[in-house]
Amino acid sequence: QVQLVESGGGLVQAGGSLRLSCAASGRSDSTYAMAWFRQAPGKERVFVASIRWSGGGTYYADSVSGRFAISRDTAKNTVFLQMNSLKPEDTAVYYCAWTSKWYLSTYYREYQFESWGQGTRVTVST
Repeated sequence: QVQLVESGGGLVQAGGSLRLSCAASGRSDSTYAMAWFRQAPGKERVFVASIRWSGGGTYYADSVSGRFAISRDTAKNTVFLQMNSLKPEDTAVYYCAWTSKWYLSTYYREYQFESWGQGTRVTVST
């Protein structure tokens, strides 16, 4: 079992930036990919970004492409999400996800991930 602990959420004005972190412990040496999802109030959880642990290939939702950047520190088993040019519609609880499963296809569906963090809240004010 892998434990994921997110940090870095908070309140920011529109146009500002935040950096989220997610540290993995436990079976983290079996990591194939990690990702960020988010759930806005009253809405379903949706994909934001993912990164393959080997090679660092990344994938983004259209809504955040060009504004957000996902990265990883393999030595510290930590994934980051740099969020720039934040908009009020980015307000959500952000969840970190982890998987030890290999997929040929892009990692962006919830079923591909085995462990989830508790979430960190991001609020973007106008």
